[in-house]
Parts: sequence; structure tokens; C-alpha cells
Amino acid sequence: MALRLCIAKETIVSEVEHVLPCRNKLGEGPIWSEDEQALYWVDILNHTYSRFDPISDKQDTTKVGIAIGVMAFRQAGGLIMATKEGFAYWDKAQKKLDYLARPLGDDPTMRFNDGAVDCKGRFWAGSMGNGPVGILYRLDPDGSLHEMLHGVSIANGIGWSPDNTIMYFTDTPLKKIFAFDFDAETGSISHQRVFVDSTSEDGVPDGLAVDSQGYIWSARWDGSRITRYAPNGGIERVITMPVLRPTSCVFGGRNLDELYITSAQTEDQDRRNFPLSGDLFRLKTGIRGLPAYKFGA
Repeated sequence: MALRLCIAKETIVSEVEHVLPCRNKLGEGPIWSEDEQALYWVDILNHTYSRFDPISDKQDTTKVGIAIGVMAFRQAGGLIMATKEGFAYWDKAQKKLDYLARPLGDDPTMRFNDGAVDCKGRFWAGSMGNGPVGILYRLDPDGSLHEMLHGVSIANGIGWSPDNTIMYFTDTPLKKIFAFDFDAETGSISHQRVFVDSTSEDGVPDGLAVDSQGYIWSARWDGSRITRYAPNGGIERVITMPVLRPTSCVFGGRNLDELYITSAQTEDQDRRNFPLSGDLFRLKTGIRGLPAYKFGA
């Protein structure tokens, strides 16, 4: 399926591949395993996570039994997840969650949504609820939990610059991606400012990925596109997608130059226009991404 990319004043035609008809309700949080050369991601509303091997084209889906907002690989092996009930290790053998912290309490309107692991192995994940009541948390490898940002509406795409001095964080309803000064040694953030105010763009910003050149690739929920922003916040290119709701993206492949893109299903009346909603896509970018860090425990 040939789709059009707009780069500055010129147009380049590239190929966005329809990789997998997984029909996720809310596909999110893709992570690439360099060890396995495989892609993992979650379906929040179906309470599952999947693994895809691009060599064999095989997909395996595991039922967890609770909404998983985001997950990450561990240095000790296996997965850590931020679920509707809190932070937990996934016990693959026993097929159960071993909880480390439950900061959201019993509020049924709250759940975790998105996050990532920083260069020192700390797991960042943000919560969402009814209104600007979410919190961005940082879980350290020693098990300590820190509240890093309050008043979040819907916590979304998070990432770091290649030199680990800037952290990017998305609050979707505000249509903004924020930047913070990031201290890699202490894990502190400061000097919050607006990196991108996308009010004039179609859709709203969802998950993101940072490439090795320091550019940010942001999925546009309800916008049918991925936007690549330069380090100064300017739009460098727009990738049109065959779905209304691309949700997130991550670099994978042997050379980390293939952008995998998850998506969500649309409302019934929109499915005729976007029949591939909820499926998995891939774009060969020719640009290397950054490897995923593992939680340090």
C-alpha cells in the first residue's frame, strides 16, 4: 500500500506495510526485543499482550486478565507491567501478576496508560482518569516509587533525547508534547516547557518514539498519521496511515530502522472507511531508532 510522506517542501513516496491483521481493540505500547528480534505490544481493552516474530510471521497472544497500560523488559528477564491495579512483574510460568506497588487505590475510573524505561533502568508510567487527575510515576529498580508530575489528563508518549538530557512527555487532551530537562543520574525532571503544541494539526498526539537523530515520531489519534518532529519542534514529515487511530510506534528490525505502528479500532460507522483499524503496520524509514532500555531488576 503506497502512502505519501511530506518532507519540508518535497514529497517522497514510501511504503507503509500492513503487517498483521490482529484487530486489536486498543493496540498500544509496542516494544522491540533486540535479544529475540521480536515485537511485543498490548491490547489494553482486551487485557492481552502479543509477541510477533517478523521472520516466521507468527503472533502469540497472552491473556493477562486486566488492562495493561504499558509494559517493559526486565534485566532479570521477563516483563514488568503497569496495569489498572498497579506495577507488577508478569510470571509467565504461573500466568499471574506479582504486584510491586498499587498507587491508584480502588478508584475504578483510574488506570495506567503509557510509559517507558529510562537509561538507568527506571520505569516511568502515567495514570489517567476522569479529568486532569493523572500522575506520572517513576518506579526505581530498588522498588521505590516516586510521583514526578501531577495534574495529567491522559498520560501518553514518553521518550528521551539520544544524549539523555531531555525527556519528552505527551498529555493527549491538551494536544501537547512537553519537554523537560532530565538528570540521568538522579532521575529528576525540571524546566517543563511546551515542545509541540499541535492544536492546528489533525487528531491528537498519542504514543511516540525518538530516533537516533533526536527527532520525535508521534502517532496522531484520530488524525490518520504519524508526524516526525525536528528537535526544535517543527514538523519534518507527515506519514499518512490507512487507519484513523494510530496509537504508538517503536523502532525495530535488525538495524532498528523499521517503525512498527499499532492502532485501535474505530467506531462502527468509521470501519467502512478504515477496515484495517486495530492492525499492525511497519514503515522502513532508513533512519535508526534507539534501543529499548530494560527495567533494572
